Amino acid sequence: MSHASSSAYDLSRFGWTTDLEEQFAAHRTAGLTPARIVRVDRGRCEVVTADGPLHADSTAVTDPCTGDWAALRGTRIEALLPRRTAIVRAGASRTSLAQTLAANVDTIVITVPLATALSADRLERLVALAWESGARPVIALTKADLSPDPEVDRLEAEALAPGVEVVPVAATSGAGMDALRAALTGTVVLLGVSGAGKSTLGNALLGAEVLRTGAVSAQQHGKGRHTTVSRELVPLPGGGVLIDTPGLRGVGLQDAGTGIQQTFAEIEELAQRCRFADCAHTAEPGCAVQQAIAEGELPERRLASYRKLERESRRAAARHDSRLRGELHQETVKRQKAISRHLRAVYGRDGGRQK
Repeated sequence: MSHASSSAYDLSRFGWTTDLEEQFAAHRTAGLTPARIVRVDRGRCEVVTADGPLHADSTAVTDPCTGDWAALRGTRIEALLPRRTAIVRAGASRTSLAQTLAANVDTIVITVPLATALSADRLERLVALAWESGARPVIALTKADLSPDPEVDRLEAEALAPGVEVVPVAATSGAGMDALRAALTGTVVLLGVSGAGKSTLGNALLGAEVLRTGAVSAQQHGKGRHTTVSRELVPLPGGGVLIDTPGLRGVGLQDAGTGIQQTFAEIEELAQRCRFADCAHTAEPGCAVQQAIAEGELPERRLASYRKLERESRRAAARHDSRLRGELHQETVKRQKAISRHLRAVYGRDGGRQK
């Protein structure tokens, strides 16, 4: 049994385990106490401890976020425990650092509203972000009661996210909620765009109106407004905790190679059959990916999306990695030379098309 479990405020409700107690041993010997960060809003940090919630000074640590486990001395955070998992998106500009949305997450619920047409590009991007975090993604197709055929939507989402469980839900009526609850474990994060019904879904999971929600007007065409302005952590009735996040206007990927590979698992599998190990899946002989596209087994859009996310992820990571910037430059030069060779072969050196 952990140290906190015998206290007045049971930290195990917030995810404290015997493994964490072992990691914390040196801090406890130094007179520090464990706490979990439940809310970070404009520099203010709220934590929960064995003695209850309190405001904490986080100026001594870098990039604290909701879900972090911290070591406190009084009301000052002295250190953060290593993160098991973390949802990290790229900064919005070339000079901005990556942003950590939540830490120590077990399940990421990607909320996709069926009030509007499903966006394949956005879903693939969110799934890649979720896989890269180290947590397990689950897709909740919210507002399923507004869809003409939720089963068709489910099959479409499953094709875009191989290996990810997809659950159509209608939080207001309760449809699909039992299946969704069964798929959740540990610390759960709701992730999606504004108007996706995250807070409504969160309240249904919590069994009470804990999270603020906002109605979607007809003029907004189902897009909704930002009703959650910061991340906050709340215990779930059946165990585990829930983190609601603000609606994401955009999701940039940074060094998310593993997440992209898992999101496009069928392309990675096909690539293993290509004749050349370094196949770029363009015009190389013996390319299994291009063959699958030609035979209608793989949508060409999937390959285009795969390439786009890979480029974006590497470029974002290269902002702070000179070695990677050099590699990207070399790849660009190589690609331009290959295009030039192809054009010369097709049109000839004089620019006229060869007979």
